[in-house]
Amino acid sequence: MNAWRLKQAVRCLRQGGVIAYPTEAVWGLGCDPYNQDAVRKLLALKRRPEHKGLILVAASEAQIASLLEPLSETQRRVLQTSWPGPNTWILPDPNNLIPTWVKGRFSEVAVRVSAHPLVRALCSEYGGPIVSTSANRSNASPAKTKFNVSAYFGCEVDFILDGELGGLSRPTAIRKISDMHTVRV
Repeated sequence: MNAWRLKQAVRCLRQGGVIAYPTEAVWGLGCDPYNQDAVRKLLALKRRPEHKGLILVAASEAQIASLLEPLSETQRRVLQTSWPGPNTWILPDPNNLIPTWVKGRFSEVAVRVSAHPLVRALCSEYGGPIVSTSANRSNASPAKTKFNVSAYFGCEVDFILDGELGGLSRPTAIRKISDMHTVRV
């Protein structure tokens, strides 16, 4: 991992940019979830409506600790056994800690604590979770290579963080912590 490029990616995030980076299965697009302009830029790149919501990815449970507070001990244990790892969970956000431009029309938020070394390093260096969504236009196949990212977006993405995919064949499953129901496999 190139430490200088990692710092450049973080600088880009802090300045409201949209970055592309490899995740567990596909290339992702990311930005600062608390910067509405950055999120809107990302959604415009993807041609994705805001009401659908986005996923947050974190380096550790500590980065999303405030979202875990309302959960039962049983729910916390479920998360602890699945994270870090390729598991995205829809968590309640009763205190509205996450902006509506990230959650879309939902009162809950989708979150993953990644085991991918580059994603973890990125979120650690950034100091918190970032938006994580597949690098593709809506209804197109997710990018599996840096070349695919460039073909989809050209110079519209502010920074591309080089790295390898994590080896999964498809994006992570999404489940609701409230009832353990799988929303997407």
